[in-house]
Amino acid sequence: MTITIDWDTLAREARAAARHAYVPYSRFAVGAAILTADGRIVRGCNVENASFGLTNCAERTAIFSARAAGMDEVLAVCIYTPTDVPTPPCGACRQVLNEFGPDMAVRAICNGPDIIDTTLSQLLPGAFGPKNLHDAG
Repeated sequence: MTITIDWDTLAREARAAARHAYVPYSRFAVGAAILTADGRIVRGCNVENASFGLTNCAERTAIFSARAAGMDEVLAVCIYTPTDVPTPPCGACRQVLNEFGPDMAVRAICNGPDIIDTTLSQLLPGAFGPKNLHDAG
């Protein structure tokens, strides 16, 4: 089964996810929408914590939610930030996304007209992932 990436739908879902963000400290509401290999779209938002290190980003929330629902592979992620220019995923999110789709398409959108279109392998070249552990044995 070939899945086409509907970026308009993913963008709407990412923006909708941002409305559920819990951001009492930063006021930086981020939303993410991932497209799984079986065609499902799963949303995530950032969830802050008074102990700042325990905050979870939107991309990781989406991945963890999708995995909890049984998905195995991600084809694409769209990230919305409430900024004038798009913001790519942070390093921690890049690593977690790599676990489920090292070649996934990545789009970052914002309140302005600019868009970042790239791939995870471009954002995280030479990534450490499952293949490294399996080849160690």
